[in-house]
Amino acid sequence: MNRKELVDAIARETGLSRKNADLAVRSFVNIVSEELKKGERVQLTGFGSFEVSERAGRAGINPQTGEPMEIHSSMSPKFKAGKALKDLVNGKK
Repeated sequence: MNRKELVDAIARETGLSRKNADLAVRSFVNIVSEELKKGERVQLTGFGSFEVSERAGRAGINPQTGEPMEIHSSMSPKFKAGKALKDLVNGKK
């Protein structure tokens, strides 16, 4: 499912116009992104949580030259599914 299909599904499910459903999806993405940028966690009980974790720096090899190089540490967004979502996907409920 892509973004447009998600907007259409939300519009059908809620009775909102496509424009308002699109606004809701954009707002959700923007708010979650801003919270993650601040290092905060967004938790939706039963669905899952979005959080940021730090990836440690490490040594690597430049694939073009074969020379060793330093890969700097970075922050990486993560999503961890909640128990209810895991159960639903696995057909347990």
